[in-house]
Amino acid sequence: MSKNPFRSLFSPLLNLFEGGTGPYEYKPSFRRILLVVGSLFMVLASGCILVAVLAGLWASLLPGGIFMLAALVCVVVATLGSDRAVARIWKSR
Repeated sequence: MSKNPFRSLFSPLLNLFEGGTGPYEYKPSFRRILLVVGSLFMVLASGCILVAVLAGLWASLLPGGIFMLAALVCVVVATLGSDRAVARIWKSR
């Protein structure tokens, strides 16, 4: 399956990180680490949301939502983003 439909779906997010013309430093390990961090955020978010629902503490959904958003950004940029986008997440110039 092609990445193009997903890249167009997430283009507003990817455009935030893919802009710029200056030099950047990219290492393939940056992408792998970003995937691992995104996965960890996903596990943390799932745990927060599960505990919030089971305990009936609806205000606890906010941290779970924030962690889920961070996980989404990490995974989308790591899987669909260009090398520049991954390097920009790490602030590599």
